Amino acid sequence: MDILHYQKEFLSYLESKKWIQEPKNLYEPIDYILQLGGKRIRPVLTLMAADIFSNTYKSALPAALAVEVFHNFTLVHDDIMDDAPLRRGKATVHEKWDINTGILSGDAMLILAYQYFENYEPIVFQKLAKLFSKTALEVCDGQQLDVDFETRNDVTIEEYINMIRLKTSVLVAAALKMGAIVAETTEENANLIYDFGLNLGLAFQLQDDYLDTFGDPDTFGKQVGGDIIENKKTYLYLKALEVSEESEKQKLAYFYKQKLKDNSTKIIEVTRIFELCEIPDLVKDQISLYTNKAFDTLSKMNISEENKESLQSFGLWLMNRSV
Repeated sequence: MDILHYQKEFLSYLESKKWIQEPKNLYEPIDYILQLGGKRIRPVLTLMAADIFSNTYKSALPAALAVEVFHNFTLVHDDIMDDAPLRRGKATVHEKWDINTGILSGDAMLILAYQYFENYEPIVFQKLAKLFSKTALEVCDGQQLDVDFETRNDVTIEEYINMIRLKTSVLVAAALKMGAIVAETTEENANLIYDFGLNLGLAFQLQDDYLDTFGDPDTFGKQVGGDIIENKKTYLYLKALEVSEESEKQKLAYFYKQKLKDNSTKIIEVTRIFELCEIPDLVKDQISLYTNKAFDTLSKMNISEENKESLQSFGLWLMNRSV
């Protein structure tokens, strides 16, 4: 089971689709965001799960594409909400076109994502659509909580973990379960691979939070320090508030009340406090915790040892990324 092979297969399937049609101003931004690259982790998960449970992944390509189109739709709208200038190192859709185009093209992507399920028989279609609707709504719940947290000063770590579960993890989990549904495996296997994805998704998002502050600007693809600029109450910030001295707490609270034109001092100072509180190590502990929780579910899965090892090595590959 080769991740690069799934990526390659998915990309050639993606390339075979002609995205640009009339009106061009609606479809060109869709083509643009879908061509921007990235590791295509979610569609790879769908193909991988289908392969594990049925020894073939080809039939899962439409479901994988639905997941990728939906994921990119959320990015287009998230970037508008965050006023983000960059996505994967390139201009965001609303920067390259305008906000109205970003909203409408995003809407069209959500509808396109659903259309790919029409490739399946009614029983499979129904299961996919049901899971997809539940997941899409949860992603909206998570996004709203994320927005709400920006103006709240009493966010707990538990609330934050729940928010990233909704905003990020459920889609990773659903991507895997969709592969299981297409493969028509047992419900138990489908639910276990969902739980595997849920915990892996939490580890993945916590690592994203870590990289946002401590990543390499050349490989990260987004603006390093973006979460600090946006006053995002990430695990790093919440944990720092919990473990820091009173003077550092006050500094953090002060910086997170500001929306500045020039953020360089803010990023340097907040990063320094994080380092002082040993936040990088504490975040890495949490990443390991959720990665191991994901691996624990593998023992209960009714699949070969070889496939369990493949899923484990995928999890480790995901956690060793620098992008």
